[in-house]
Amino acid sequence: MKKKGFDVLVYLCLAIVFVAECSAYIVDPGPVVIATSGEIWPKPKKQQTEETFSTFTPTNFHFKATEKTCDILDLAFERYTQILVQILNNGRRNRRSQPRRRSKVRLDPLFSGNLVEFNVKLTTECEDKPYQGMDESYVLTVTNGSASLDAKSVWGVLRGLESFSQLTVYSGEGTSLRVNHTVINDEPRFSWRGLLVDTSRHFINVDVLLKILDGMAYNKLNVFHWHIVDDHSFPYESRRFPELSAQGAFTRRMVYSVNDIENVIEYARIRGIRVLAEFDTPGHTRSWGVSHPELLTECEGQYKGKLGPMNPINEEVYVFLQELFKEVTELFPDKYIHLGGDEVGFECWQSNSNITEYMKQNDIRNYEKLEEIFIQRIIDNVDQLGANSIVWQEVYVNRVSLPQKTAVHIWTGDRFRLLYSVTKDGHPALLSSCWYLDHLSTGGDWRKYYTCDPHDFSGNAEQKDLVLGGEACMWAEVVDNGNILQRIFPRVSAAAEKLWSQQSVKDIEDAARRLEEHYCRLNVRGIPAQPPNGPGFCA
Repeated sequence: MKKKGFDVLVYLCLAIVFVAECSAYIVDPGPVVIATSGEIWPKPKKQQTEETFSTFTPTNFHFKATEKTCDILDLAFERYTQILVQILNNGRRNRRSQPRRRSKVRLDPLFSGNLVEFNVKLTTECEDKPYQGMDESYVLTVTNGSASLDAKSVWGVLRGLESFSQLTVYSGEGTSLRVNHTVINDEPRFSWRGLLVDTSRHFINVDVLLKILDGMAYNKLNVFHWHIVDDHSFPYESRRFPELSAQGAFTRRMVYSVNDIENVIEYARIRGIRVLAEFDTPGHTRSWGVSHPELLTECEGQYKGKLGPMNPINEEVYVFLQELFKEVTELFPDKYIHLGGDEVGFECWQSNSNITEYMKQNDIRNYEKLEEIFIQRIIDNVDQLGANSIVWQEVYVNRVSLPQKTAVHIWTGDRFRLLYSVTKDGHPALLSSCWYLDHLSTGGDWRKYYTCDPHDFSGNAEQKDLVLGGEACMWAEVVDNGNILQRIFPRVSAAAEKLWSQQSVKDIEDAARRLEEHYCRLNVRGIPAQPPNGPGFCA
């Protein structure tokens, strides 16, 4: 009897534990983040919104340039007209499953007339291509049946049109859209708001790159950092050295032709996005050596038979790079070029007898100095071509003597200390270390990116002015055409808001609601963004 009673007690306890465990799922299944409606991402600098609203029908509504105009403006009007149509079609499609209701919009006391025209006042001539430090400010006004946008540059117009499209929602009936009366004075906090995409570890098709550019425009990002080649493949098709991609790409089909690159640059240009090319040297160059092994260092000793970084004492290397970079700077119009310089292992240089003898003869006492000689010559070549250089932080950490205008790109380690040190030495700085999109913890891990700010270091105002901004990075070890868009969006949106919005924008729960809407918005526009917050749905 005692044993039986004991067993009953055990079963009873287990049952209580089971019920307690299950009740956690039955009673508290987890929060559902309720999306906002008509909120803007990234959050504007100043915004006043009223409850009164106007409506309009995309087919009876048009954008009009009241002063200056150009191809960028005309194409933007076409794009955003189509986006408004997408908003309408999506709203009507979702409304079909709902019961029909009598039209109430016009009877609403907050209704204030129909919009027919959106006046865009550009006060200066259109600039031809985006550039570092361009003016992206705008003033957007929607009130009493009228809408207008004022900007000093075409780039500000593009950002203002994006904000207007995000203010606009489906009215809930018929063929009309609704927009609350709003006044926005907006400008970005940082002028460099980028996304790095690696196309060497997995080849990313051009049509996917164009989708990425669309998503960047919807987040007001303005620098597409194209990490186009690396150890694994060389997909850049050089006119001067076609053998680099012919032998160094994964396959002959996985190559970016000059026409492909020009199409990407043009697609980005009309969206106000710069295309920054990176050709990483002297390390990360194994794919270069497939066609040109003479450029790389022949390892000796225990590394015999392997090729290391580019050979810094081989004059042919500098002649080759000068010709290649001349071609690159002619093809890519941006004034900056990224020269890499990260993760240069010195083991192969140390093993090479020619290099060690050269160092003795020239009184070069360490390999950091040898790296400095290499980097300095490359930067000098690029400077002669009229371009500004960017290097990864290792070049700076290894105490390479850099020209003052050379920007240092921080990607790992103590970002607070590095930002302070780099700017203390007078160099422009870019931050990426807290925005590595390949570091996936959960689907909704955007919050860890949202807590990072490029000015969270102890430097003075002059130092902080040297922080150009930053870039989120999508390294491609485990992404390809099938999942790269989902990994980028909307997680990159967190970095986009930290780079555009004011430093005081920190409310993460408010951000969660706005990002829930933004993720739905991206999907309506053809960007297959993943859910940011867990359980929920797009209305």
